[in-house]
Amino acid sequence: MISKEPIISPSDRFYLFLVTYWSEEYKVKGYLIEPKEKGNYEGMVYLRGGIKNVGMVRIPRIMQYASEGFVVFAPFYRGNKGGEGREDFGGDDRKDAFAAFEMLSTHPMVREGRVHVVGFSRGGIMAGLTAAEYQPASLITWGGVSNCHLMYEERPDLRKMLRRTFSGDPSQSDSIYKMRSPVSMADDINCPVLIIHGEFDQHVGVEHAHQLHDQLIEKKKKSEKWIIPNRGHLLSVREQLTYTRKACDWMKQARKNE
Repeated sequence: MISKEPIISPSDRFYLFLVTYWSEEYKVKGYLIEPKEKGNYEGMVYLRGGIKNVGMVRIPRIMQYASEGFVVFAPFYRGNKGGEGREDFGGDDRKDAFAAFEMLSTHPMVREGRVHVVGFSRGGIMAGLTAAEYQPASLITWGGVSNCHLMYEERPDLRKMLRRTFSGDPSQSDSIYKMRSPVSMADDINCPVLIIHGEFDQHVGVEHAHQLHDQLIEKKKKSEKWIIPNRGHLLSVREQLTYTRKACDWMKQARKNE
């Protein structure tokens, strides 16, 4: 960690910091939430969706997780909010998630071996790749992308950006699309996995959830799938809070295979 700057917290139960940390040679930024009450807590790396200013980390959202008993760190990814470098949608910027996991794993308030990874939307790519690289206490992908080939097919509005960041379309850069797809990493994901997805998600189709779950089960990994009926990519505030609490309870109970 390079710096830890306190900023105004919306809750008197928590400290909120703007953190600058190293990811490779880049200075990257993110939010850190710590409970004011001393103790040993579960840790969570929250990996945002979108790209650049679209889908940026929202303090009220990560505060919901902190309120359930977690020390939360949410990186912005390189090149955002004053950070150095340029994000590339699961390419080299995956190292931002890796470095965030390593940093939170050594946090003095976080229990040893109890750092979880949660990815929303595009963050599902980052979370899946992090889980394959490090073995977190658990992985949650919420409305998450798991197959980049499928993302290219279902999102014509993203194709120009994907061709730029993936060095072409799937026919030209098949190996890159596979390398950034958690569904291709099922062999290497050995932690408990929870997949949450809206049945009628128009941004990231529910097929992403089915494919990842099926691959994990085929590889005899621990995977649980919650398909939210009649809902899309986003939930109402009340529904989001309900599922967040359920997901946090699931994380606290998640245990790796010995």
